[in-house]
Amino acid sequence: MFNTEFLDIPALDSANGTVSLPGSKSISNRVLLLAALSQGTTTIHDLLDSDDTRVMLAGLQQLGCRITPSNVAPGQPLQITGIDGFLPNNARGQLFLGNAGTAMRPLTAALAVLGGDFEMTGVPRMYERPIGDLVDALRQLGCAIDYLKDEGFPPLKIGQPDFSQLGDAPIQVRGDVSSQFLTSLLMALPLLATDRDITIEVVGELISKPYIHITLELLARFGIAVKNDNWQRFVIPAGSRYQSPGSIHVEADASSASYFIALGAITADATEQNSIKILGVGKDSIQGDIRFIEAAQAMGAQVESGPNWLQVSRGVWPLKAIDLDCNHIPDAAMTLGVMALYANGTTTLRNIASWRVKETDRIAAMAIELRKLGATVEEGADYIRITPPASKQAWKAASIHTYDDHRVAMCFSLAAFNPAKLPVRIEDPKCVAKTFPDYFEALFSLCETERERIPVICIDGPTASGKGTIAAEVAKALGYQLLDSGALYRITGLAASRAGLALDESSEETIAEMALEMPVRFDAQQRVWLGDEDISLAIRSEEAGMNASRVSALPAVRSALVDLQLAFQHLPGLVADGRDMGTVIFPHAPLKVYLWASAQCRAERRYKQLISKGISANISTLLADLEARDARDMNRATAPLKPAEDSLQLDSSQMTIEEVVAQVLSWWQERQLFGRA
Repeated sequence: MFNTEFLDIPALDSANGTVSLPGSKSISNRVLLLAALSQGTTTIHDLLDSDDTRVMLAGLQQLGCRITPSNVAPGQPLQITGIDGFLPNNARGQLFLGNAGTAMRPLTAALAVLGGDFEMTGVPRMYERPIGDLVDALRQLGCAIDYLKDEGFPPLKIGQPDFSQLGDAPIQVRGDVSSQFLTSLLMALPLLATDRDITIEVVGELISKPYIHITLELLARFGIAVKNDNWQRFVIPAGSRYQSPGSIHVEADASSASYFIALGAITADATEQNSIKILGVGKDSIQGDIRFIEAAQAMGAQVESGPNWLQVSRGVWPLKAIDLDCNHIPDAAMTLGVMALYANGTTTLRNIASWRVKETDRIAAMAIELRKLGATVEEGADYIRITPPASKQAWKAASIHTYDDHRVAMCFSLAAFNPAKLPVRIEDPKCVAKTFPDYFEALFSLCETERERIPVICIDGPTASGKGTIAAEVAKALGYQLLDSGALYRITGLAASRAGLALDESSEETIAEMALEMPVRFDAQQRVWLGDEDISLAIRSEEAGMNASRVSALPAVRSALVDLQLAFQHLPGLVADGRDMGTVIFPHAPLKVYLWASAQCRAERRYKQLISKGISANISTLLADLEARDARDMNRATAPLKPAEDSLQLDSSQMTIEEVVAQVLSWWQERQLFGRA
């Protein structure tokens, strides 16, 4: 996951390949709560691992549920032993639910019915998301709920309910603000339906019916058969009791599928046999957002589907503008807003009032950010109208503010396919962790662009100049790949010796072929990985150094390692450190930094580093060694150590690591089309 302050996406050309989607947030958190309320143990497969599910799991553990393992593990099922409709006697405390509406609202309803002593808290944005209509409905029953701050909004205080006045009158709840209010009641009220039917009556038009359909389908899986009377009255029958289904699979998120459906419609030209295949959700999905397919087809996408897959490619181009009532796909409809940038004409998305009360005011947010890109946008109380930039020249490079809203971040990543070939900056990319932590990794795995557009920052310099540390920190700050070129000969020597190869001319071609295929990666902690093995220490041994010298003498190996270094240049960008990155390997890099310090300074740094690790050292010996290595490196026949002609030189002798990193990032920002917002 990208934990950077911002993520710059270069202009992208096309996309092709297969993506596996994470589990649905809507289904995941519903299943977690239903399993927690049930009798028995439920095994949950393919549960989404995200911010929202983590806060739900933490809350359920506080309520006394036994959860194994305690955290979601990729590929492993999770087991929940429920409380069978009764809280433990000591159940009380403060539940922090972040910005997860799918946790705050259903848990509020369930705990208000079960009783106890709880405070329901979250992040500041949660305190701006209305919950008054749900609280009003629960108070009709006799639930004790108080507002701890502003009337109608979290945080909340929940106490012991008084159901002595509970009669047969329907419980009324507004349906035109958020479907989560009705979902919350539908999941909580079976706890009360022990000896009587309980009826919920929707006041006004019910928005987001597809999400209520998900709730009803899942309730049935857990033994609750709710009667649906034309989406206006819902009857929970007397004698209802939650019962674990034993095992349940979470569908992939249909809302998340929308970004890849759009990706196929925008970029995957079927005439070139390109397509995007989406695994984990298909035509038989219980999620209403699967109907995004229909909207995408109306705009020109070609879509094939099966029971658990979709395949999408571009049909009509430019896309066709549409005028659509989006009540049935409230979350996925945001993706249509960015697809509208590629349409011929004006697209109108209607009946989207619920956007106003989501993670942010999504109508306002979409309007602001679309205008940054050059679109003409009109917004109303429950609609948005989007006209794309009038020409290629009218497109603008934009820094997209994401409002801590995962869907804003994911939607606008698709703007990188603009015809003007301009980059797009996504601010706070880590907000996608709410539903799809690895979204950008999945996107980049499918996308292609000209190599020249993938940015490279070269950081060269003499031994012990600190270039490795600086490169790692810069790569971390930008979310770029990292290349420690100096380690490659050591890695090659280690791999060859492990393979039993002679480190001389007799094995030269074999070692060269092996070097090209080595699964090497470097991380921000300056660890070196060969496949799944951390070899950071193994390549620093004296033997590894000797082996590196042997393989570096083989011309075919040197040539192969040049190709391997070039292969590190992939999306979204690369920071490469070494002695010839800017002069030989990436001569066209847009930023080249030559980092240096006096030999005395470098010797002192190396001395402190070794002593801190408990390794004895002599500063005079270190100084002599560094001066000798500098002389050798500068006088090499092949790629001698020297600054690139267009490099920026930085003497770090009197600078901290933080100051050097800040300077490099400042130089990088100066070269971008947009400044930091």
